[in-house]
Amino acid sequence: MASFNQSTDENKQNGKRKWNESHSDIERNSQDDEDDHSTTDKWMKKVHRLCPYLDTINRQVLDFDFEKLCSVSLSRINVYACLVCGKYFQGRGTNTHAYTHSVAESHHVFLNLQTLKFYCLPDNYEIVDSSLDDIKYVLNPTFTPKHVGQLDTCDKRSRAIDGTLYLPGIVGLNNIKANDYCNVILQALSNVTPLRDYFLDERNYAKVKRPPGDSVFLLVQRFGELMRKLWNPRNFKAHVSPHEMLQAVVLWSGKKFQFTEQGDPIDFLSWFLNSLHRALNGKKSRHSSIVYKTFMGSMRVKTRKIPPVELDEKQRYSLLCTDEYAEHVSESPFLYLTCDLPPPPLFKDEVMENIIPQVSLYSLLTKFNNESEKEYKTYKENFMKRFEITQLPPYLILYIKRFTKNTFFVEKNPTIVNFPVKNVDFGDILTPEVKAAHKNTSYDLIANIVHDGEPNKGTYRVHVLKQGNSKWYEMQDLHVSDILPQMITLTEAYIQIYKLRTDR
Repeated sequence: MASFNQSTDENKQNGKRKWNESHSDIERNSQDDEDDHSTTDKWMKKVHRLCPYLDTINRQVLDFDFEKLCSVSLSRINVYACLVCGKYFQGRGTNTHAYTHSVAESHHVFLNLQTLKFYCLPDNYEIVDSSLDDIKYVLNPTFTPKHVGQLDTCDKRSRAIDGTLYLPGIVGLNNIKANDYCNVILQALSNVTPLRDYFLDERNYAKVKRPPGDSVFLLVQRFGELMRKLWNPRNFKAHVSPHEMLQAVVLWSGKKFQFTEQGDPIDFLSWFLNSLHRALNGKKSRHSSIVYKTFMGSMRVKTRKIPPVELDEKQRYSLLCTDEYAEHVSESPFLYLTCDLPPPPLFKDEVMENIIPQVSLYSLLTKFNNESEKEYKTYKENFMKRFEITQLPPYLILYIKRFTKNTFFVEKNPTIVNFPVKNVDFGDILTPEVKAAHKNTSYDLIANIVHDGEPNKGTYRVHVLKQGNSKWYEMQDLHVSDILPQMITLTEAYIQIYKLRTDR
């Protein structure tokens, strides 16, 4: 009788153990429970051990700039990075891609890209070791307010794993195929201090709420991630790939901006700033988002309609007395000012002096002095407009219009704009009343975007001022080099960013 009861108890225990093992396998292999907060972890007590495979980690192959998806299943759920070969795999249960890769290749150390926890496979235990903190920081750089406050006063170089020295913030960006027009904008914006400081601290926009189903906020997150990588003082390499950022741009621009086709930086800049503003729940007011607070100015536009040229004097005069042909004034905010270049000469003179025409920046800015009129044509009516700047922004963007489109092709104006790098006084184009309302009207150049080559085949590069050492650097995709300020003024400037001086 005792043996019968004993065998019954053993059968129950065996059945319970088999049930436990089968369900443990199911739980371990399910995607939903691959997380660190999984049901598996409730059944299995976490064990922190010293891992014998830490010396197999190869930091030179680690690259966290690309999309966090499994290289086999292309899934974004529970993705782990193999720290030996750098590839991404899904899961860590017995039938998952990461587990299979671990057994097949004898690669044992993996990092969960979501939870930033390290695991050893196929043994499936968590690794806790402070020597891995540098890998965690490269994946997710963080900045304290104290660190952010020192960025514009520090010129200390950092060293990548291959020994290359680089300056945080002055970092090359990969050109995947034809995304140099995006790279120059991203590199220029990364050196605009208030915008940079805002996006370096994720807490500034972590509480922004968007409507259900609206995921345009991903653009904000990707830009913040890119900004932190560009300013990371502990990066493994001396350049950054904007792949994830550009993927978000392609998605949320409805494929208007691609990284396989050349685009126009001013179109991208306008779309990007407005998209960031909307994603941050910005309104029409100047202080509703960091974008408007940094770049938004305002102007008064005075428009009057031009009577048809075929009318005689009497008819023209009678029309001008009507309300339709009177001058109308409207207030208009702006994120950048469009400067029109004079048309280049059609013929060269005898001494070949007009091969490359030149114009002063101040003569371009007279467009906004409330006196100069410019004619604008529509398909059936003509207008004369005057512009009066009423509010200067902390950071002023100038767009020098070099390209004109006609019926057949795009033409480029090669005129060189002569501009000072420091102390550009915009007060000369303001009316006395507006100038009196501004404490400072002088600006310093901090970024200069240049177009080289033919209109449809050219390339873009950017000159950026490093505030920590007051030196200028030229960046063209991955190439970063020093440049003298005198050389910047000889280039075909396309987009410029000026910073308001506050020292007087």
